[in-house]
Formats: sequence, structure tokens, C-alpha cells
Amino acid sequence: MNEIYEPKFVEKLFDKMSNSYAKVNYITSFGFSERWRRQCVEEINIEKGKTVVDLMTGMGECWKHILKKSDQNFTLISLDFSTEMIHRAEKNKLKFKNATIEVLKENVFDNSIKNQTADYIISGFGLKTFNNKQLSDLANEIDRILKPNGKFSLIDVSVPKSKFIRPFYMLYLKNIIPILGKMFLGSPETYKMLGIYTQQFVNAKNVHRIFERPNFEVEYITYFYGCASGIKGRKIK
Repeated sequence: MNEIYEPKFVEKLFDKMSNSYAKVNYITSFGFSERWRRQCVEEINIEKGKTVVDLMTGMGECWKHILKKSDQNFTLISLDFSTEMIHRAEKNKLKFKNATIEVLKENVFDNSIKNQTADYIISGFGLKTFNNKQLSDLANEIDRILKPNGKFSLIDVSVPKSKFIRPFYMLYLKNIIPILGKMFLGSPETYKMLGIYTQQFVNAKNVHRIFERPNFEVEYITYFYGCASGIKGRKIK
């Protein structure tokens, strides 16, 4: 099971899904993915003239929520290691002509962002592809990149606790999403991995535990009966 967390494996997976990921993500979440991204951004009060870093940016799906929130008057640095996702992010960048957006094709654990660059850090739907060691490394990177008093907000899909919702949710993850993957990609196995990652991830409680450190104030958050969860926090020093 550990091989599914290897960067090369994850990179190839998202390269394969890049053509259909936005559409499938929207359909499979019944449109909630957009709402959750917006809520993730709204968890922290982004001020004008600041620097925002969007980790695991994908195609830049969070940008419209970040830029709208701050009226585009700041610097946005976006990072992802998937070649195909970054290619689409560069195209997406053309929609935001008034914004300063820097797109980096880099691994989050080995990136060129300088120490204490960011006032804010956002990440949507990248947590589930990390094991505990990688989540700890992610906490270290956020600590390194954030300025003192800087804020972060991270979110991912989760397995709901509700005894009523959970069986239907798992059936959907394991069976319906692979069918959609076959429709869009001709391969159910690729999108089946999203269900496997989510089942292993469960929710962001473990992320919250890993991010609890002396120089972070961190809070665990759930969305829509636990179908998504995340953390938000602040770097104290």
C-alpha cells in the first residue's frame, strides 16, 4: 500500500486524470467540490497586498475563490508536480490578467519558495495522497514558508461518520466513481484510486494531530456532515 504514496506514482496518476479531473471531480461531489474550495479559502481572512501560496494547486481550481476574496491585489504562488496539471494551470492563468500569479512545477517537499514568503497558504484536495511521514514534512514546509502570524487552510474529501450516509458514500466511492472513470478515461482503475486514497485518509483528524506543534495554532473543521474535512491555523512565531 505504501507505493501509492510515492511521488512518481501520484504524479503519473494525476497526469492521466488531468483531461477529465475537473469534470469528474465536480460530478462526483455533486458540485460540492467548488463549495468546499470556497469555504476553505473563506476560513482565513485574506487581506489585500499579501502573498498567498497555493500548494498542490492542480489546475488552479482554488484561484477564483482566492482572487475574488482579495480583489486580485496581491501575489499568488501556485505549486504542483504534475506536468499535465501545471500545463492546465498555465492556461487557467490567462483568465486572471489583473493578478500576479507565479506557477511552479515543483514537488511540495523540494521547492524553491523562500523562507517566510507567504502570508497565507491554501491547499485543496491534496492531503489524502500523503502518508504520515509526508504530512509531517508538509507541516515542516508550511512552517518554513509561512511568515510569523501567517495563516493556512487545508481541505480534502473525507469519509462521513453518519451511519446513514457512510454506506451509500462508500458504495459511491468504490463503485460509481470507477464507472465514471471508465466513461471519461476508458479506465476505471485510475479513478478507483481516489476512493482508495479517501478510504485510507478517512478524515483530517490525523492531519490535525500531526500539525499540533508549539508554533502552530490549529483547528479541525468538517464540512457537510463530514464528507469533507480539513484544518485551519496560524503560525505563532
